[in-house]
Amino acid sequence: MSADGLRAAVELHVRYEGDDDPDKCSARRLAQFDETELHRATRSTPPGIVLNPFADQALSPADRAGSGSRTDRVVALDCSWETAEREAFDLEGLHRSLPFLVAGNPVNYGTAFQLNTVEAFAGALCILGERDHAERLLEHFSWGHTFLELNEEPLERYAACADSSEVVAVQDDYLAEE
Repeated sequence: MSADGLRAAVELHVRYEGDDDPDKCSARRLAQFDETELHRATRSTPPGIVLNPFADQALSPADRAGSGSRTDRVVALDCSWETAEREAFDLEGLHRSLPFLVAGNPVNYGTAFQLNTVEAFAGALCILGERDHAERLLEHFSWGHTFLELNEEPLERYAACADSSEVVAVQDDYLAEE
C-alpha cells in the first residue's frame, strides 16, 4: 500500500544489506513512505523480477505477466557494489538487468548504469508500463524528476519494445552515441 492509500499494481521489495549511508539510502526512504518492503534476509525476500546488473537478459515489457504472478513483484538489491554480484545470485526469481540509463541522483549524477535503488525501480516500472507508479516513487526525492528528464527518450523506447532483444538493440544505439 502506498502513502496515498492506493494499492500498487507492482509490488516493490528490497533485499536490504544496510551497508550504505542511511541518510542517503533511497530504499530506506521508500520504506518510510510505505512504497517498498525491506528484507534483511534472502529467504524472506519474495520471488519476483530481480533487478540484477549481472543478469544475462535485459528487462523488457515481455517480462510483465498477468495479475497475481510473481512478475507483478520487482525486487531490488540494496548493497555495496563489492557484494552485489554474490548477493544477487541468491535471490529467487526472474533475473533481469536494466538497460542503459543515466543516474539523476546527486551522488552519481550523469553516470550510466550507476543507479540507486529508487532509480532502478523507476526505470523498471517505466519499462514495464507503470510510468505513473515510477513518477510517484520519485516524488519523494527532490532530484527525482531529474532521473526521468535525463532518461525520457530511452525509457519511452524501451517501453515500446516487444522483448529483451529489442531492448538491447535500443541500448546499443545509445551506447554507440557515447
